[in-house]
Amino acid sequence: MSAAKKKKSKKKYKSAKSVNTNKAVQNEIKSEDISEEKVERKVAKENLPEEKVKENLNKKISNNNQKSEVRTNKTVNKLKENKKTEIKENTDEELNSKAELAEKERQENLEKTKIKSKKNTTKTNVKKESSEESKQETETKVVEEKKDLIKAPSKEVSKTDEKPEYVQEMIRNSKKRKIIFACTVIIIILLVFVSTIVAISNLKNTNMMDGLKIKDIEVSNISKEDAKELIKTAMERELSIELDLGYGEDYEVTLKPEQIEFNYDIDSAIEKAYLIGRDGNIVANNYEILFTSIFGRNLDIDYSYNGELLNQFVEDINSKLPGVLVEPNYYIEDGKLIVNKGTDGILVKKDELKNEIIKAIISRNAFEIEEGYEQTLEIPVEEAKASQIDMKKIHSEIYSVPKDAYYELDPYKIYADVDGINLTVSPEEAQKTILAEDKEEYTFDLKITKANKTINDLGTEAFPYLISTFSTKYDASNRNRSTNLQIAAEKINGKVLMPGEEFSFNKVVGKRTVEEGYKDAKIYADGGVVDGLAGGICQISSTLYNSVLLANLQITERRNHSFTTSYLPAGKDATVVWGTTDFRFVNSRSYPIKIEATVNNGIAEFKIHGMQEEVEYEVRILPVKTKSIPYTTTYEEDPTIIPGQQKVKQAGHAGYKVTTYKELRQNGVVVSKEVISNDTYNPMRAIIRVAPGHIPGQMPVQ
Repeated sequence: MSAAKKKKSKKKYKSAKSVNTNKAVQNEIKSEDISEEKVERKVAKENLPEEKVKENLNKKISNNNQKSEVRTNKTVNKLKENKKTEIKENTDEELNSKAELAEKERQENLEKTKIKSKKNTTKTNVKKESSEESKQETETKVVEEKKDLIKAPSKEVSKTDEKPEYVQEMIRNSKKRKIIFACTVIIIILLVFVSTIVAISNLKNTNMMDGLKIKDIEVSNISKEDAKELIKTAMERELSIELDLGYGEDYEVTLKPEQIEFNYDIDSAIEKAYLIGRDGNIVANNYEILFTSIFGRNLDIDYSYNGELLNQFVEDINSKLPGVLVEPNYYIEDGKLIVNKGTDGILVKKDELKNEIIKAIISRNAFEIEEGYEQTLEIPVEEAKASQIDMKKIHSEIYSVPKDAYYELDPYKIYADVDGINLTVSPEEAQKTILAEDKEEYTFDLKITKANKTINDLGTEAFPYLISTFSTKYDASNRNRSTNLQIAAEKINGKVLMPGEEFSFNKVVGKRTVEEGYKDAKIYADGGVVDGLAGGICQISSTLYNSVLLANLQITERRNHSFTTSYLPAGKDATVVWGTTDFRFVNSRSYPIKIEATVNNGIAEFKIHGMQEEVEYEVRILPVKTKSIPYTTTYEEDPTIIPGQQKVKQAGHAGYKVTTYKELRQNGVVVSKEVISNDTYNPMRAIIRVAPGHIPGQMPVQ
């Protein structure tokens, strides 16, 4: 819009708003005109000269004009104020423009009034009565027009009260915000007040907060010490229960949490519970207190266990399950490589079993444990196929070139002799032989090249220090068993292990066969004692195990027997089964060691020779029985038995749970003590033969 148009628009707006004011001023001026009749009446009444009368009338008109001007100014000012306060949508520029237009019109009206006043002074013969009437009429009109002036703007303002809808909505929203703000302030004040009251009430409270539980055990409103004692007692009760693991009806084993060093961190749980409502600011603390008291809170207890011991326990199960998978294996004997085909079977789902064991332990509830409480777990297994025989891999493991044994004095070091070993055919041809014929065992000729000088040729000066020795007794009158012990010991005798080298009983001794000269003797099988090939060689592995322990060497694989043995206390044995269960250890000393084995006159003995190290320890092996498991008795009818008599077919033996410790001493002082095994030995049932119909507890047959 152009400036001219804008100005015209403003002027039009102004003239429309001030029309009543202009009319009022004009009427006031008109009512004050001086007529000749009025002058004449004034002269006759007051007895004054005509000039004097006119002068007085002019003064009076002038005074009236001044009053009218004042009233007009007040009216205009009042209009301005009303416009400013009641009509918010008009800008300051519009109000100023309107005020200027009103002032301009007022000035024009005053000029017209002055001109008329001058004209009236020349008139004569004004009558007194006419002047008075005119004055009254003028005053009446002025009063009426003043009322119109006051009413007119108020009508316009009232129109402006009709505000747009969005403005009214803004006003309503503003009121809502004020109400919300006020409510928020009130709520905050109430919360602060309540928090202060709660804080004051808990200043001297040294007990656990209300509504608090630890592992489902109520500890509300009791002291920290009482809560600790309560939780400790409950956890001891939970950890005293054994976990029974089984695989169908063929295999059972038990686990006590202490076997894997399972423990609850009770102190940490108590401290965490005690700090609820105490370790934050006043608002956070009070929130914790109120929330816990209203809704309650149940805290878990952190726990820990020995993962290595758990792994060993699971591995032990995996090796003893009936029908377990057997991977392909091999050994060297009499210049030949014997390779055994693997057997399909089952494998324990190790990770799943470990997780289930831990879940079973932590899921216990002390209040649910009563006399006779049992917890069982099925051992998860999966079917698995044995790997195919890989002759390239086997060849890479057995191949070697001949090396003579020697030693150095400064620094002292022994280098063992190595025989050169190689297949007489290529690995590819050997693989074709295996693929061509499906057999349980394959035999391949080896080319053995002996070293010119062996460690034995070095003499005793190469192993001047006796590290350990251990022996067990055997029944020399049992020829078959004695023969088996001698064969196994001879295969181990003279074996030298370099530092870091691992010894495998099954690899060194090889498969126990009739061809090797092994005899039938008593073995453990099918829950009892039966005759089996190579019976007794576990005494060799167990005797070696103890000699290795006393030498403080690192054990990498060892399993206990299913039943206790007659030649060693429980916890000190090491069983071996070809293809499944091995005894292995590593030479963890700084120098080579040499194993000396002898079996003579009822004594099986192992000695380990080497070089004395800077620090040597006195080693003690301490098995501790933690539980005794009673055996059961089974009766078998035998028609050769006279009624009333009994004959023992198999003696019964109790089972045990044993924890074995290794203690290291220096100058008679214990420097360390550690658990090396947690073993379970099943009870061996007693088998009694009786006459038919005379089984105890049964009625005799008539």
